[in-house]
Amino acid sequence: MSKRHSTKHKIDRRLGENLWGRPKSPLNARAYGPGQHGQRRKGKTSDYGLQLRAKQKLKGYYGSITEKAFRRLYTEANRVKGDTGENLIGLLESRLDAIIYRAKFVPTVFAARQFVSHGHILVNGKRVNIPSYQVKVGDKIEIRERSKQLGIVLEAVQLAERDVPEYIETDHSKMTATFVRVPALSDVPYPVQMEPNLVVEFYSR
Repeated sequence: MSKRHSTKHKIDRRLGENLWGRPKSPLNARAYGPGQHGQRRKGKTSDYGLQLRAKQKLKGYYGSITEKAFRRLYTEANRVKGDTGENLIGLLESRLDAIIYRAKFVPTVFAARQFVSHGHILVNGKRVNIPSYQVKVGDKIEIRERSKQLGIVLEAVQLAERDVPEYIETDHSKMTATFVRVPALSDVPYPVQMEPNLVVEFYSR
């Protein structure tokens, strides 16, 4: 399992955006990059730089996805019919950890990965502990009975800073969720603008 050693929100300051739209982001207090040169005015970014930044934003948003795993998702998105950028978003949002986060069972994408890894989740009645597990449309996800009263779950359900998107049906009284459909980019409630088309250009170079 990959482990993120740096502080989660450092990526906010490095990219200059509140990636998850959270009130605790350091960017809310210091809207400039980290380090002694963080406040310098930046020059014009090259096309490659824009593409790299778009990839870093999208990859970073989903937590601890490794470069190898992210490239594998891109390869799969490029292999199937349709728009590669839209396909990539659909694959990312079909990950079990992403759905756990979207369903508001946990407060952060990092917590979602850990929650799944620790065996708290059932998919169609069977325990799944692989965060990258690809959920299929119609699959039922639920929190194991003994895990429903965990503080992290009760806290997340009450969070007012985000809503459950329409492509996931959630019953917080039973702690269950159903993956209704694979979303398009316009369906996903990203707090910042994501540009999967630039990610496709990055990998197509």
